[in-house]
Amino acid sequence: MPRRTKIVATLGPVTTQPDVLAEMLRAGLDVVRLNLSHGDRVAHWQQLQLLREAAQREARCVGIMLDLQGPKIRIERFREKAVALKKGNRFILDAELATDAGDERRVGVSYKGLPGDVAPGDILLLDDGLLRLQVERVIGSEIHTEVLVGGRLANSKGINRLGGGLSVAALTAKDREDIRFAAEAGADYLAVSFPRNADDIHEARRLLREAGGHGGIVAKIERREALDHLDAIIDASDAVMIARGDLAVEIGDAELAGVQKDLLQKAQTKDCVVITATQMMQSMVHSPQPTRAEVLDVANAILDGTDAVMLSEETAAGEHPVAVVEAMARICQGTERYQRFHRGREQGRGYRYVDEAIAKASIDTANRLQVKAIAAFTESGSTALWMSRIGTEVPIYAFTRHDATQRRLSLYRGVYPRRFDITEADHSQVNREVVGQLESEGAVATGDLVIITKGDLAGVEGGTNTMKIVRVGAVP
Repeated sequence: MPRRTKIVATLGPVTTQPDVLAEMLRAGLDVVRLNLSHGDRVAHWQQLQLLREAAQREARCVGIMLDLQGPKIRIERFREKAVALKKGNRFILDAELATDAGDERRVGVSYKGLPGDVAPGDILLLDDGLLRLQVERVIGSEIHTEVLVGGRLANSKGINRLGGGLSVAALTAKDREDIRFAAEAGADYLAVSFPRNADDIHEARRLLREAGGHGGIVAKIERREALDHLDAIIDASDAVMIARGDLAVEIGDAELAGVQKDLLQKAQTKDCVVITATQMMQSMVHSPQPTRAEVLDVANAILDGTDAVMLSEETAAGEHPVAVVEAMARICQGTERYQRFHRGREQGRGYRYVDEAIAKASIDTANRLQVKAIAAFTESGSTALWMSRIGTEVPIYAFTRHDATQRRLSLYRGVYPRRFDITEADHSQVNREVVGQLESEGAVATGDLVIITKGDLAGVEGGTNTMKIVRVGAVP
């Protein structure tokens, strides 16, 4: 049984060697992520070129996700690169301080509107929550704080407000430039960092389309405010990412597990793809093996129905980029053997479209009839998306003539893209060729049942209106 859960891995300094990329692809990499918070455009172009060359050599369809930096609020720099803050000491965040003039008493901040967003009593979290400052008073550009939890504070560490509420916009000037770059690069997905509401997603999509890009939009859920607008954000997005780093800092560690489960369930109900991310295999930045806790973390996300699991520092800067992909693939496959799906008809809302009804009915039929494989012809990928929303162990082979659709499908749980131009053959020939291809791949054998979904009008988007059940060896 092929692995259903997809693996997203971040490229970085350790993936600049073609042989490393090729080994990662062979290990099971499905979608690559370029983090635009780091590196320059020249380096990103080089990474993309290396990836595409490696994917062509390995005959692999790989999706590309470009991740915008977003309005990450950071402290500026210290004269000595770092300071030690002690509990009970006073420390000032000064929006008007020079960028490299920080010392043990104060430091600048990247977001000049921060003093207007905080009030006495607020808790500010630095360096992903490792240090805590409580606001005592705000005087002009200066935020005077008391250190509640101290430690070493180095240059450019992030700042969050416990409970969220910072008013900084989701798309910065840099992001707008990077959206144009994403369009030029032909990105299959654009990840929007720190969206507050659906308007941020709509704006990113508009900017991407105006620049000539056709990729899907991924909403990274990492602000407390995003949870208050979650339904609208999901409806506006092609996928959501549970970005557990900044989200955990804003809502607190104790809430994270419950929020992750609720978000997964809500996204599935709304037919939205979900990526679970951040520190999934963090120990493998240095260790050749994951911890048992990491194995269980990945497994629980899979059992809850995530489409994809994501690696960040583990593959971008870790010591074992190939081994961590291999380990992730191993955990996915091991967990999926114990994943049980409800065999009855999907509960909940009715169907909105004819092609959605065909897609979901085919999964229900496949589950009840012990079908071996589904061959879904698709133009945009919607048919395969709807199929992948319902739990099934039956592999969904999505046949399309569009390369961009193939790459987008690489993120969907349990979907395996294949190239096929349905416009070049009649219906009977299509059935024979597709079943023959699945048979040659070893996906089906003589006597197996296969479901084929397609439209009467070949090559028309949204035209799927037919489900046909055939038996291998007796295809008309």
